[in-house]
Amino acid sequence: MKNTSNADLAARAMKEIPQPQPNAKRIVALAKEGGKITGYQLSDGRVLSKEEGILEARNGGIMGVGVSERRGSEYLKSIPDENSTNNLSNLPTVKG
Repeated sequence: MKNTSNADLAARAMKEIPQPQPNAKRIVALAKEGGKITGYQLSDGRVLSKEEGILEARNGGIMGVGVSERRGSEYLKSIPDENSTNNLSNLPTVKG
């Protein structure tokens, strides 16, 4: 029987894990309004809406994230690894 880690299980729960391009950016902050995530700030300074971020990730422009879905709404989620500091939920926020 194969030993499955929590990170493996979490990654399998994602709808999609896009393959990042060599020049892919990282998400460095979450754009929020009224406590809700409205977008993502990338390492190059751009702030993308949630929809733009999902499209950018699917096109390989964002590394370290997968696409998940909850109640019919898609969003980006950190790919589980051993480093909790890069989890989206631990990132600072910027005004959306």
